[in-house]
Amino acid sequence: MDAESINCVLELLVEPLQASVPQPTEVVLHDLQRIPDTVRAIAGVVTGRRIGDPPTDKLLERVAAGDLSHEIGYRSQLPDGRILQSTTIIYSDRDGRAAAALCLNTDVSAWVTLRAAMDRFVLGHEAAPAQTQASLAAHRSAPSSGPVNGSEYFPHSVEELSGRLVDAAISTVGVLPEKMRKEHKVQVVAELDRRGFFLIKQAAETVAAALGVTRFTIYNYLNEVNGSTEQSD
Repeated sequence: MDAESINCVLELLVEPLQASVPQPTEVVLHDLQRIPDTVRAIAGVVTGRRIGDPPTDKLLERVAAGDLSHEIGYRSQLPDGRILQSTTIIYSDRDGRAAAALCLNTDVSAWVTLRAAMDRFVLGHEAAPAQTQASLAAHRSAPSSGPVNGSEYFPHSVEELSGRLVDAAISTVGVLPEKMRKEHKVQVVAELDRRGFFLIKQAAETVAAALGVTRFTIYNYLNEVNGSTEQSD
């Protein structure tokens, strides 16, 4: 089946699927042929995203890596502290390329709070605090049937996603842009390439501005990262 047909079928499932699962849950269909404006359909309000919004940083990274495996029941956390249990199912087209991602995000914060209250009731006030912290830590970092993913980011615009990825790459290298030598800047570009950043429109211009170089220099760094013999000046 081609990518458009897959997305058309899945689009019909978004609303009924959202209505059939425990609430509050958000069901999102990402059309992976439309990067970066991948959100094609959405039902439910958990992360506040809308049609036309970009993918999460982790989904973009997986697409760039060609990782088409499913992730079931992994944990995420929103900036406001809410804890999510998430599932991402990736569909490929007849040629084996990533075509769509159907994602479910359930806000389980109330269940974590209930667990803490039960801990206080069963264990008493003295023992409960340590148990409550352990419970929160388990929900924030421990997988149920999928990999840990506590840092997934749910952007509302391409600019927001781009800024997040650039900041994360610079942080990984650990050197301020104004103090970077060429090797540091190449490392930033390599990290961004790994994260799928260059699938985003005007990506080279964005990182060039952040690193204080031209976009042509960024292309040269990319060539260097990917093993080309072309080098930057």
